[in-house]
Amino acid sequence: MSSPVRVRIAPSPTGEPHIGTMYTALLNEAFARRHNGTFILRIEDTDQSRSTPDSERKIMEAFTWMGLHWEEGPDKGGPYAPYRQSERKEIYHRYADKLLKSGHAFRCFCSSERLDLMRKTQRMKGEAPKYDGLCLAIAPDAAAKRGETEPHVLRMTVPTDGTCDFVDGVYGPISMPWSNVDMQVLMKSDGMPTYHLANVVDDHEMQISHVIRGEEWMSSTPKHILLYRHFGFTPPQFLHLPLMRQLDRSKLSKRRNPTSMSWFEAQGYLPEALANFLGHYFVRFEEGEDELMTREEFIQRFDIAQVSKAGAVFDVKKLDWMNSRWIRERKTPEQFRDEVLTWAAREGRADKILELARTRVEKLSDLAPLIAFMFVGHIDLTAEAFDGLKATREQMREVLSRSFGLIDSLPEFTGESIFNAVAAIAKDVGLKTKDAAPILFVAITGTTRSLPVFQAMEVLGRSVCRERLRAAVKLVSDEPEAMAEEAEAAEA
Repeated sequence: MSSPVRVRIAPSPTGEPHIGTMYTALLNEAFARRHNGTFILRIEDTDQSRSTPDSERKIMEAFTWMGLHWEEGPDKGGPYAPYRQSERKEIYHRYADKLLKSGHAFRCFCSSERLDLMRKTQRMKGEAPKYDGLCLAIAPDAAAKRGETEPHVLRMTVPTDGTCDFVDGVYGPISMPWSNVDMQVLMKSDGMPTYHLANVVDDHEMQISHVIRGEEWMSSTPKHILLYRHFGFTPPQFLHLPLMRQLDRSKLSKRRNPTSMSWFEAQGYLPEALANFLGHYFVRFEEGEDELMTREEFIQRFDIAQVSKAGAVFDVKKLDWMNSRWIRERKTPEQFRDEVLTWAAREGRADKILELARTRVEKLSDLAPLIAFMFVGHIDLTAEAFDGLKATREQMREVLSRSFGLIDSLPEFTGESIFNAVAAIAKDVGLKTKDAAPILFVAITGTTRSLPVFQAMEVLGRSVCRERLRAAVKLVSDEPEAMAEEAEAAEA
């Protein structure tokens, strides 16, 4: 390769890190190592309403747990700092001004109500929703004058004829009509850039040579290529990785599966085994060849050309098999002991659990059955476990489905915040908090008496609670599939 290889992973800190992000990050880092390049971590936090420091911390912790090493990032600095997009606003405004002056961007004053009506009308006509260009007709001087007092966004201009042609490193030659490309918003009314502008500016400024990302971004590539063209930049090489999929070939989604990195860590998967599992999608094994490989072996063997365009099938049973082999064959007894102790005590869990249990035991032998639910992958729960509670089935359904929705909506997942939110839910459904709490006790612990449930949920974490509540929601519903969809909607 003629120029130095520089690749990046650029997650948004808007929730717990996703297994799909790790899948992409592993390949980016391996690509950098294979070509003696540089691996960069960039935090794309332009969505200020959803981005949180806690999510950023969890991203870095997950990457560190998996053994990823980045040479440049918000925690390490580097020649192209800062590496948080929220700290680069002035850079984006400078580039946005260039687009305005060159006529490649325009101010849009359309209200959200008008845009909603426009999209609704287009759908009714069977058309793909996209901006109709109304504000493009406003003279630049008049638009600039209105922009001094009226809220507006900045949109990009798009050709009306021809196609965008590029070569993808995985899919080969790609051609997309410009008529299908929307006049994308580049700067929001709050002065923050959208992903599309910030992404292109940062990749250019940080001299990114290869953009390796999920195929869900393929449809956005023409917008990015157009911006490179408007700025007079040379675009990087694009490589779009097929999405990870479930066994039924549907998209892997947290609304149906455990996908948070914290869940895999909480279940006791070894980072080496998880990296091995994700890496095997990029390595061709001969029949009968052992699929266990270290990170170093993966870096030497991976080949992007071997990626199946059908998508990587996330088979948890294969992950379990691979993890068990790493435990048995790659860990000494001493290493296994250390792994268990580290897993049990991560983030001070053991101390927190023991403190919750201390006032609830008469003798030490009472401890194991009391706290077992904190360490198991899943609890054996049946619908009968909810019998005898002071709530109707409908009230249980409401409490559980709405509690499920709290997993990602609560800014802080603490015992106090969970209690307050559940108390509000109980009031809405006509229950006292003391009668709603046992419903959560059963769903989370498997019994009506255990450790303080709200504090236990804080220690278990969002990802584990999400899976237990998902299972409980289905059990108390007369129509499990419909109930699951309702719970997923609450979570979304």
